[in-house]
Amino acid sequence: MAINSINTNDGSFVALQNLAATNASLRDTQDRISTGKKIANAKDNGAIWAIAQNLRGASQSINAVKQSLDRAQSTADVAITAGTNISDLLVQMKEKALAATDTALDTQSRLALNDDFKVIRDTIKKTVDNAEFNGTNMIKSGGTSMSAIANVAGTNVITIAAQSLALGGANLAGLSSTSSFNTAAAASTFLSAINTALNKTNRVLATMGAQYKAVALHNTFMAKLQDNLDSGVGNLVDADLGRESARLQSLQSRQQLGVQAASIANQSTSALLGLFR
Repeated sequence: MAINSINTNDGSFVALQNLAATNASLRDTQDRISTGKKIANAKDNGAIWAIAQNLRGASQSINAVKQSLDRAQSTADVAITAGTNISDLLVQMKEKALAATDTALDTQSRLALNDDFKVIRDTIKKTVDNAEFNGTNMIKSGGTSMSAIANVAGTNVITIAAQSLALGGANLAGLSSTSSFNTAAAASTFLSAINTALNKTNRVLATMGAQYKAVALHNTFMAKLQDNLDSGVGNLVDADLGRESARLQSLQSRQQLGVQAASIANQSTSALLGLFR
């Protein structure tokens, strides 16, 4: 091929090819800066993008797990708060029943204690009836246990078992919605029943508290796991903006030089005209 030709300008071809490559790199860099990602779609790197998408799916699924755990915690919160109140009420009932066992009391004084006793009894019933969250009552007779999803596959659950604290139920068997006394002997009988109910109530509350803690700890773990997954996705696809900024400046300089190189190459054919003057 002739070194000097007006038909073919090799220098211009090379300059334009280099300028096109620089412009393509510049567009890629600008895309990474505008999106903040070095891999925004499958065209950038199919394998890494697929891995990142799977991790994003796992992270999003954890939201459902956390919501389920949150509901279980909230429901158990209500149940445990109500149960604690019932335990306090049983302590007050015990005080009234114990005072009524005093044989030296006159009838009117014992009846006054019994009136207090019945108010507390009715308050226990109201507490049980109203210990409901989102339609779930864990401490009524035949209450509903609360199960929460524990993994993104939905194959594991964490359960907080229902515990009946209703009058006449398994843990308050010696007390009913009509319990009352009018003699020292009757008060003594209720005192024994209250002691048993109080011990059982405290025991089941301890059990619910331990199960609640297990749910809370797992909820905390799932939140940390989600953070780790999100960080992992970021490590795979996020762009280093400091590096991209430096690269942008370099490519802009190369672009300007490429334009000048193409201009110089295009002038070479014009120089040939001088040979014929």
